[in-house]
Amino acid sequence: MDSDQLLSSFVKVLVSDPERSAKFYEALGFKRTQAAPPFIHLQWEKQAEVYLVTLPPVVKLEGQRGLGVLLGFRIGAVDLQEVASRARAQGAHVEGPTVQPWFTREIIVTDPDGYRLNFIEPA
Repeated sequence: MDSDQLLSSFVKVLVSDPERSAKFYEALGFKRTQAAPPFIHLQWEKQAEVYLVTLPPVVKLEGQRGLGVLLGFRIGAVDLQEVASRARAQGAHVEGPTVQPWFTREIIVTDPDGYRLNFIEPA
């Protein structure tokens, strides 16, 4: 991918099983753009990029992943209820939808490694 096609910001998350995580994210609506170990590059609605990074064998992560962090994604072509349905079909925990005082409707989806994904649409 040419550098002018890349978005200016992205997030990397360490995952225990990259293929399982990629299938989960793809089921929600993310598109896989590249895969070259140790990374799987995903894109949400051409707005956000996520890199799933294989956990190095010598690294052991214990406890809740991403404690205190929400990875936020604006809803576009797929509506909030559809993302929630897709997540539940994958066995994920889904919180919401909740209408926030800042005029958004939001859900929080927990991925297979425990990262919390915050999907947001205007209320």
